[in-house]
Order: sequence, then C-alpha cells, then structure tokens
Amino acid sequence: MNLESSCKVCIGTKVKRYQRFLIALSVLLAGCQSKPAAEVSQSSPAAAATSPVSTLAPTPPPAEAAPENKPAPFRPSGPIEFVDVTAQAGIHFKHNSGAFGGKYLPETMGSGVCFIDYDNDGWQDIFLVNSMDWPGRQTGKSYPALYHNNHDGTFTDVTKQVGLAFESYGMGCAVGDYDNDGFDDLYVTTVGSNHLFHNLGNGKFLDVTAKAGVASPGFSASAVWFDYDNDGKLDLFVTHYIEWSIEKDQYCTLDNKNKSYCTPQTYKGESSHLYHNKGNGIFEDVTKKAGLADPTSKALGVALLDYDNDGWMDLFVSNDTEPNKLYHNNHDGTFTDMAVIVGVAFSDSGRVRAGMGTDAADIDGSGLPSLVIGNFTNESTSLYKNDGSGLFIDESPRSGLAQMTPQSLTFGCFFMDYDLDGLLDFVAANGHVSDDIAVVQPNLKYAQPAGVYRNMGDRKFEDVSGKLGRALQKPVVARGIAYADYDNDGDLDLLVTANNGPARLLRNENANQNDVLRVKLIGTRSNRDAIGANVTLTTTAGATLSRMVKSGSSYLSQSELPLTFGLGKPGTAKNLRLQIAWPSGQKESIANVKPNQFITVREGNGIISSAPINFAGIAASAAPSPQR
Repeated sequence: MNLESSCKVCIGTKVKRYQRFLIALSVLLAGCQSKPAAEVSQSSPAAAATSPVSTLAPTPPPAEAAPENKPAPFRPSGPIEFVDVTAQAGIHFKHNSGAFGGKYLPETMGSGVCFIDYDNDGWQDIFLVNSMDWPGRQTGKSYPALYHNNHDGTFTDVTKQVGLAFESYGMGCAVGDYDNDGFDDLYVTTVGSNHLFHNLGNGKFLDVTAKAGVASPGFSASAVWFDYDNDGKLDLFVTHYIEWSIEKDQYCTLDNKNKSYCTPQTYKGESSHLYHNKGNGIFEDVTKKAGLADPTSKALGVALLDYDNDGWMDLFVSNDTEPNKLYHNNHDGTFTDMAVIVGVAFSDSGRVRAGMGTDAADIDGSGLPSLVIGNFTNESTSLYKNDGSGLFIDESPRSGLAQMTPQSLTFGCFFMDYDLDGLLDFVAANGHVSDDIAVVQPNLKYAQPAGVYRNMGDRKFEDVSGKLGRALQKPVVARGIAYADYDNDGDLDLLVTANNGPARLLRNENANQNDVLRVKLIGTRSNRDAIGANVTLTTTAGATLSRMVKSGSSYLSQSELPLTFGLGKPGTAKNLRLQIAWPSGQKESIANVKPNQFITVREGNGIISSAPINFAGIAASAAPSPQR
C-alpha cells in the first residue's frame, strides 16, 4: 500500500467529518463579516463536592467569539460507537489454541493482550500473546505479535525484528519497567515456563528469564508488576491456575458419549508466586516468606488496590471454583488474606464462584476502590463496594449488574470511562468455555457479545451494549481485553482477543466530544512507571475523580499506563487541580491545569510536557513528546 492510500484508510470517517466542518465554516466566513468561531470554552460542571462530573451532552454548546482568523478546533458530534478497524489498521493476528479434538483444558483459556509504548514515541503499541500446537500435532509455527503504532491509525508487525518471535503455549502478559531505565519491559505467562523480555531501548527485546529467575514453571495465568515494599523497584506477582499436563489430563463428558472439556474441580490447584526485585536484574521467589503460598488456589485474575488507603499496595486475586483472596500488605514484606473477613471471598449465599477477570477502581467518587469480578454463566458479575470501614458490600443486585449478566460467561473485564462523562463504566469480554454447551443447555451460547454497562451514578449501571454499534454486538469467544487511546484523539479504544480466533481492534468514535485530561506519570524516587500512584482530580466546582496507575487487571491482559479523566460536556472556564500520592510517599499538588491536553508529570518536578488533544485523531503532532 502506498502512502496516499494508507492515509486514506487510516483517516476514515473522522476526516470526512472534519472536511465537512471546514467547508461549512468557509461558506459562513465568505457570506458574512462576523468573526470566526472560537475554541469551545470550558467550565466546571455543576456537581456536588463528591460527585463525578456532569454527564454527556448531545452536542457541544455554541462557541464564543475569538480573534479573527482563528477557527474553532474540530470536535466530534453524534452517537458514540465502537467501530471494528482491525483490517484497515493492519492487524492480522489469530490465536492458535492447538485444539485438535483431544479436549485439553488449556485450549479453553484463550490468551491476552497488552498495550505497551515500547519505543517511547508517545503512541501505544500492541502485544498479542499466542499459544501453539501440541507435541506431535504441529501444523506450523505460532508466534506472538508485536504491532508498532505508525501514528496514522495503522500498525506494522515488528515481532521478528524486535526479537519476540518465540513459541510457547502462551497465556497472558504484563508490562512494567522493572529496571527503571525508562523503557517498559514485558513478561509473558505460559503453560510451561514463563518469559521475561528486557527492553534494550534500541527497538529490541532480550529474553533474560534465566538470569532473572522468574520462569515460574507450571500453569500460569495473569501477572502484575507492583512495588509491594515501596523501595522504588517493581516486583512481580504471577497467578497460577491448576496442576495440569498432557499426562494428567482427565476424561470428562457432557452427553455421556463424547469427551468434553473438564472443569477445574477435576484438578488440584497451584500456588501463585511473588518475586522480589533485588535491583540487579535478579528476582527472589519470596512466596513462602511473604505468606502467599497456597496450593489450593486456582487463580486467573489479579488486581492492584490499596483498599485501606495506607499507602501500601494490596492484591486481589480472583479464583476459579475456590474462594477469592484479598491479600493485605502488612508493610513488612508479608501479606494476610482478608477476603473472608472483608466479604469478598464468596457469594452472598456463601458459595464459591468461577472467578476469571477482575479490576479495582473508585467508581463513585468516594476515594475508595470497589471490586468487580467476571464469573461463570448463571453466577452473574460480582460488584463489591468498599464501605470505608474495611469491609466490602455486595452491590451486584443493587447496581443492576446481577440482573443483566447471568447469561454471560465473563473473562476479561474492567472499569473504563468509555463516554468521558467522568463516571467509570464496566466493560466485559464474554464467551463460553465449552464449544458444545448448546447440546445440554440450548439457551447458552459458545460465542457471546461483549457487554458495556454505563455508570449512571450512585453505583447503578445500565446495559448500553446494543447502542454502541454492531462491532460490540458481534458474538465471539472472547477472552482478553484491554483499553488504550491508540490514536491519541482523547477517548479510549478497545482490543479484544478471541479463543482460537482473531484479535479485534475497536475504535471509539465520538466519545471525545466531551472534555478530557490525559496524564502520564514518571517516578523518580518511586518506580519509573509510577505503578501504584494515585491521582485525584478536582474541578473548580469541587467534583473529584480518582485514578490509579496500575498494571494487571482484566484477564491475562494489561491496558495502557497513562490515566484518562473524562470531564463531561464542554462548558466555560474549567480549571483543574491534581493531587498525586506517589508510591514513595511523596505528595504533590498541581493547580490551574487546563482540560483537553495530554500532560506528563515527573515526580518532584511537576508538569514537564504537555500537548493538546487532537480530537480528529489523525496528526502525529497530537502525540505527547517522548519522555524517558
């Protein structure tokens, strides 16, 4: 494809709307002597002191007058829609589960996706995990894929060039700068032996697993980078699922005739592992020392949170058919499981559920993280509200999620402000584990549509999945899901993986008609990625939003590290204040921040760079300047 045709493909509908806007503006200027329209003025929404910002307006208000020859910047309008742009973006990845009819359990698990700006150019790249054929069943090579963002809406597969063309029965991935050199590294979990790839900073990755000591053999699932001892270096927590091998594979059947995939109850659990970063490229397995050894666990998801706001990162682990775990950080290198005590281990009826993906975030402006967990069909999604006393309350029925999700089998899930109204919504990737489930339960489907549930305030949600375009309504056997603003237009896009199927990139159209602030943090005393930092944004009207920099969450996947604050409809004179609690314990306050920009904040130095959001999402100049 030549440059001209490539640009035509990447620009798409956004350019057409922009061109129509410019034509209309030119006609208006030619027909009268009035001054051209000004940039849309900004204001703080009228909201209570602890309430999120105002909700989405159908169209921006009229612009005020501006100096002559300064036309208004392009702002989208119209309904929000997620559009499948996978093909035109140049992404051609298909997951290989290795399925051949033997019904091996790992074939049901799928694989994850990570957004990573591996070359620090200010544009999010995409890493997709792949599995492989089983021994004696090889049909070809199956590699993961690293897609480099070309800054024009397209991507280039650079997997071989960067040194990531390796075969494994891959599961998930986690992104973090473990050596604080300014370049994010990549950890890949597998059924077998995991891999740590060091980013060399020259566009290449090097497998340093053996030196680092983080192979963590077994059946790994999700992983998370975090600094559990606040020493400024990222440590690594790796979830493990079950004891499984081809030799230990069991026979199960749904119809008493044919082999089916077994449930995890058929197998013993496998303990997750914690690796302490010693600072010299070497990690120490401190699982037992930290009090985290638990061979009964069957962990699939992990989320970072500081549920008691003591400045030390805790871990929530979602388990499949075993009690969930909430590991409280004791500040001395050890953890205590508080899940039963605080109320997140079981359902309200005291039963274990089949937990997969999970996330934690402040969804109600309380400053405290709530928890969400994707479960099996007929179990519904779990939503736990942190009541501030050290306990969690099951809000699934009250929120509406319990009633809206019983038919879904949810793997990847997270909170995300898809419409930039300031309220974190809930997004779920769904798909059953049994390809023959309809034989015994005709009302259940193997392939299922994604779920998007809009936060209406007061911890209540509505199902808007059918209102956001055909791409979201397409049934797929989804597993991993992550979000990022890959085109730097201010709103958050989605990438969804499918078990034994193609990955799909879904571009968010028109959410950026609302105001937004994007924030990247760089730690100095804290870890370089500032994972664990909490940012509280306050408007002049007193509305507060809280976001935490985190790795992990979802299922086998990781979303981008920069933070997005939706600010609602454009108004007049919005003036923002940021308060940052760094993992090092340092507190920082930044006043008079304007909306509709991407800012980079370095610990102790305040804002070191800023760039306006390019709402058309087509110009490379809209990207933040690289900061290492």
